[in-house]
Amino acid sequence: MTFCKTNKAKKVFLIACVLILVSASSQLFAKSAEAIDTGVKVALETLKAKVGADKVKRAYGILVFPEVYKAGVGVGGEYGEGALLRGGKTVGYYSTVSASVGWQLGGQKKSVIYLFNTKEAYNKFVNSDGWKAGVDASVAVLAFGVGAEVDTNYQNDQPVEAFILDQKGLMYDLSLEGTKISTIKR
Repeated sequence: MTFCKTNKAKKVFLIACVLILVSASSQLFAKSAEAIDTGVKVALETLKAKVGADKVKRAYGILVFPEVYKAGVGVGGEYGEGALLRGGKTVGYYSTVSASVGWQLGGQKKSVIYLFNTKEAYNKFVNSDGWKAGVDASVAVLAFGVGAEVDTNYQNDQPVEAFILDQKGLMYDLSLEGTKISTIKR
């Protein structure tokens, strides 16, 4: 008797395995508050250089994940830790986790920064119990590779924007859909 007889059962089993591995690896990647804060400052400076300091300054709140690691061969997992800023001060620490099944191969490290451009979007995020990009809010995603520049006339009126910066490594798959963000203690 085979454990997984159908393709659907195999996919569910693989996703469960990836989630278990990502959860276990989160302890390996756990950082101190000071280490997260240092990474947040560097990632924000990079974003300001790409889109302009005024764009960042206008955001009602900013969620920064300075290092998000992703790996996959058919089945993938992603994990990172970051901080939520309001008025330039850290108000909480968060983790980002996702799993996926589909055509993907490789691994990468990237920075992900969410700008909450409205008070309503920020409050919805803060008051949620495990916020999911693409489910709890529509997120406009912009990606910049090493050395890429954005048009200085760039304007976006989305309540939540996500910027993917400085991807290192090779990974065919660029999406934040279904990414779960939860509070962590640091």
